[in-house]
Amino acid sequence: MEIPAVERHNAVTFQVVTQEARSQELRAENRELIRAVKKINETEKFGSDRELTFLLDRETGRPVVRIIDKKTREVIQQFPPEYVLRMADELELRR
Repeated sequence: MEIPAVERHNAVTFQVVTQEARSQELRAENRELIRAVKKINETEKFGSDRELTFLLDRETGRPVVRIIDKKTREVIQQFPPEYVLRMADELELRR
């Protein structure tokens, strides 16, 4: 009987559609976040020589918020701090 093959095909199709929908959702969220950060930076809330940035930590994949000096690109403040990201990375490695 070929019913299992049809069911499996439907499951794979559903998974691909779900992944594509999630990918589109993430792109929309990223665009919204970028617009919000630009608006915040336009207000100069952190000063005319500083800007707010969001990024993903390469090792942990966790979001990071930074206040950066526009001229020197020096990190003024970061949330979570670097040591917290490293601790989280270490804990993940121990699992």
